[in-house]
Amino acid sequence: MRTTAMTGAPILPGATIGVLGSGQLGRMLALAARAMGYRIATFSPDRDSPTGQVADTEITAAYDDLDAARRFARSVAVVTFEFENIPTATVAAMDALVPVRPGALALHVTQDRLREKTFLRDSGFPVTPFRAVRSHGDLVAALDALGYPALLKTAGYGYDGKGQAKIATPADIDAAYDAVIGAHPSRVREQTASGPPEATAILEAWVPFVRECSVVGTRGADGGFAHFGVIENAHADGILDLSRAPAAVSPATARDAVEIARGVFVGLEIVGTACVEFFEVAGGALVVNEIAPRPHNSGHLTIEACATSQFAQQLRAVCGLPLGATDLLTPAAMANLLGDVWAAGEPNWVAACKLPRVTPHLYGKREARPGRKMGHLTALAPTPDEAAALALAARSALKSW
Repeated sequence: MRTTAMTGAPILPGATIGVLGSGQLGRMLALAARAMGYRIATFSPDRDSPTGQVADTEITAAYDDLDAARRFARSVAVVTFEFENIPTATVAAMDALVPVRPGALALHVTQDRLREKTFLRDSGFPVTPFRAVRSHGDLVAALDALGYPALLKTAGYGYDGKGQAKIATPADIDAAYDAVIGAHPSRVREQTASGPPEATAILEAWVPFVRECSVVGTRGADGGFAHFGVIENAHADGILDLSRAPAAVSPATARDAVEIARGVFVGLEIVGTACVEFFEVAGGALVVNEIAPRPHNSGHLTIEACATSQFAQQLRAVCGLPLGATDLLTPAAMANLLGDVWAAGEPNWVAACKLPRVTPHLYGKREARPGRKMGHLTALAPTPDEAAALALAARSALKSW
């Protein structure tokens, strides 16, 4: 099997980049790739997808169709992913034929919160105490050990606040268990060849954070590392709502965040763009929350605000090219556009575009649903707070029917 250490010759413009997954992250990668003269092929079960709309080739097949996966791998020079819930067997089948980046190890560890938290703890990175939960008895014992409040999460396939429940008092235990794991023990299964356990959960001690922040970075095929500094994030209902850069953290906290992120990239042998999400607690200390082995929502502002965007950087890394400069050219903020913005009809794009330092991005999704990420707005301003206010004003303008 190939490994990320096998860098080989650079993959030059004109080659075809394979993308596992077909959402907005693949779409923005495809747009960056086109600017540099590359072609894009996307592989997912969906048709007319956000990535497929701008790709050269859209292959529609189930992620566990290994024959289709091998045919796809033979048609491209390298494979990367914008969606991490890919069966490990599929990645292995492709990796036997072409490089798959950021790599099977990063995918395997980050697909499952238990594996991810165990990797972080065993590697010496700061992480909140946690326990595995496979039964109601496990949950009670874990709460006895960790105390209240605590957060119960599915081990696999959770994102944007889905598959988790806060347990504030013993009265919340049964409802949280049923919501996250399910009332029937038969739903708790051992890991299968197709992916992470379906219902095994993890209980995490509650983190009383001061702010949420992230470091989006890129590790090249030669081991070089570049980052976009610390980005400050605010969530609503478990979904990222607003990001601003640079984050209002101390220089010492910023240095710590970057060094932890660098260590995570090395430990997971990542080649490509990824994100390490943090909680900052009182005193400026950091706790790693999650790792995303792909470009991240909080890094979307780099398209307008940085010398090289997270997507252009991802392309450079997976193709074995030197990494670009990551200078923040101006403070910036990003506001997500969820399907709720479409609740009363087509948003007022004219009103939003009257704000000249705001750039809208739409993902080509046909159906707007509450909570579904449909696009984002990036605003540039002299300070992060001004950029955030401008992004929020533009989003409000979209609703000024």
